[in-house]
Amino acid sequence: MSYAYLFKYILVGDGSRFQIDQPTTIGVEFGSRTISINDRRIKLQIWDTAGQERFRSITRSYFRGACGALLVYDISRRDTFDHVANWLEMLRDCSGAESTMMITLIGNKCDLKCREVSYEEGAKLTRDQGLIFQETSAKSAQNVENVFIEMSRIVYENIQNNVYDLSSNNCGVQVPRLGLTKSHQR
Repeated sequence: MSYAYLFKYILVGDGSRFQIDQPTTIGVEFGSRTISINDRRIKLQIWDTAGQERFRSITRSYFRGACGALLVYDISRRDTFDHVANWLEMLRDCSGAESTMMITLIGNKCDLKCREVSYEEGAKLTRDQGLIFQETSAKSAQNVENVFIEMSRIVYENIQNNVYDLSSNNCGVQVPRLGLTKSHQR
């Protein structure tokens, strides 16, 4: 199936994401899906590092060349929120000084009643750091689709505003070389 653009996203943060019948990610897991933004098919590549500390040297290499990062913490575990600053620093260091990587902070497990991190704390951190914020539930899929749609809309707008150097492999956005005319790319 053809697409106008491919966006590379990385998923980082401390482990313990909710998954049914799946072992914890070792190193990096890959997933992809296609969405539509302004009548353009966009293929998303999603690289999930699942916070595996022992594989951090491997997963750091995936930070480069991503147009977006989803930084996940668990709202029911204060320690995962406390580690967000370290993850932010690593993302910014590894993506480079000229990076246009968009970062979305995600408070996961919002379906749970036992909360150690308030919505307001997550929202304040994103305001202070210039991030996007959303609370989600991977278990119920609440707001998960919204995160990808919102990030992709912003990346698409950035493409239209020439924010990315599409001739570079490091911007996290790829344009298929065959089968698309310029009218399909814009």
